[in-house]
Amino acid sequence: MRKFTLLILLLGSVNIKAQDSVAISYASSINVEDLQTHLYILASDSLEGRETGKKGQKLAADYISRHFQSIGIPPYDGEAYYQEFPLLKQKLEESTLIINSKVEYLKNYYTLPYFSSIDIEFNEMQCVGFGWDEITCSDYRYVDVKDKVVLILSPDLLTNAKEVENINLLDWNYQLQKAYDHGAKAVVFVGGDINKKLNRYAQYFTKEKRSVLIEGPQFKLPFLFVDQSELPNIIGLSIKKLKKKVKKCKYASFNVDGRFTTNVSSSFLQGENVLGYLEGTDLKDELLVITAHYDHIGIHDGEVHNGADDDGSGTVAILELAEAFAKAKAEGNGPRRSILFMPVAGEEMGLLGSSYYTENPIFPLEKTIADLNIDMIGRMDENHEGNPDYVYLIGADKLSSELHQISEDANTYYTQLELDYTFNQPNDPNRFYYRSDHYNFAKNNIPVIFYFNGVHADYHKATDTVEKIHFGKISTISKLIFHTAWTLVNQDKRIEVDVESDFENDRK
Repeated sequence: MRKFTLLILLLGSVNIKAQDSVAISYASSINVEDLQTHLYILASDSLEGRETGKKGQKLAADYISRHFQSIGIPPYDGEAYYQEFPLLKQKLEESTLIINSKVEYLKNYYTLPYFSSIDIEFNEMQCVGFGWDEITCSDYRYVDVKDKVVLILSPDLLTNAKEVENINLLDWNYQLQKAYDHGAKAVVFVGGDINKKLNRYAQYFTKEKRSVLIEGPQFKLPFLFVDQSELPNIIGLSIKKLKKKVKKCKYASFNVDGRFTTNVSSSFLQGENVLGYLEGTDLKDELLVITAHYDHIGIHDGEVHNGADDDGSGTVAILELAEAFAKAKAEGNGPRRSILFMPVAGEEMGLLGSSYYTENPIFPLEKTIADLNIDMIGRMDENHEGNPDYVYLIGADKLSSELHQISEDANTYYTQLELDYTFNQPNDPNRFYYRSDHYNFAKNNIPVIFYFNGVHADYHKATDTVEKIHFGKISTISKLIFHTAWTLVNQDKRIEVDVESDFENDRK
């Protein structure tokens, strides 16, 4: 029996080699040396952290488009590589909060410059509960919030299973819209550990440097986040007592002496997605999209945040994948379906570039078979220290069981990486499924795979630099992506959407 099994395996491997030797030859063109050459340029100080709308992002876009041109991948329309999209830059110049007594900015509260300058005085705060139960007043059945400031407990304060199951109900964007619809004048979110957020995302909250780029209309309702330690000073109750009070009576109203002011300046900028289009043959009307974001967060406190891993690693992977497929086409082995290689900008500011593309698609979304998205594949997280031969896969099985199987087979036959699905669960508290550019395709019912190596100590810091990158890791993952893409664009029938995703279809 063992001899028979071994014979079958040997015959199988011979058959695979015979069938896919062409693909293997082009995948082998993806090499460490080229990846290094690209990344040492894109993650250099001269590109100033590639912040969307700034000089460094423009230089990166120019480098990428010139690379596409040099390897024979034309612009998407035959004329221009760029899909330009508008940006609104808002900077918080100053903010003051007084609720009975002054609350210190960037210590016990923060806000974001997503709305115009405001000066609001108020004498009442209305707590609308937790949002996890049909009968609580978070649905505003039991309380009138018109022209009042609404107090809402943030998800990090929820503890019991029922609350956690429905945590999406408390995502702040969703709650802002509900409060606005019911006439509130502002929202105060109470969080469990403001200092932790301030330390992790310091570059976003330092008012001298802080700028956030957003697309589209400003938020219509002012909002802020206050640490739970301030509650006794604000309303005279601790979190524990407030939760008991709201559970018992469905809502709670508090008389306060309050004032919230902000000074926000605004200006307009422009970002660019870079689109390289490789036309297919007999199935050219169908399209595979391969994405990575080439922007990063720029310069903060005088330090360049190079973003070598985030997402220089994904960007250089796209450059090598494009070159491999371009070589195949030049030698008469081009893909049957078309491929759009699309490094996008604006990801760090809210997935703006990919959002703009899916709202203004160059090619019909109904003809787009899948998006393979690459974001941070050059480092190891603490769960895989000493083991670079892994990749987190997110979303592969959420819309198409066939896509998932193609990915699994590609890895089995060619790369033998550890495929880690830790973050592929709907209740993943990190919500990575919603945090990179594939999401804008997935919410349009387009199957996706998100390739990711996890977060490390240098995430969003000036220390995310090239010398820490594992280029062999990028090369191997890129080959996995290549073989997955090769099957997708060359098989007779496009993959089917045959699964109803168990993720909420709303990033919030």
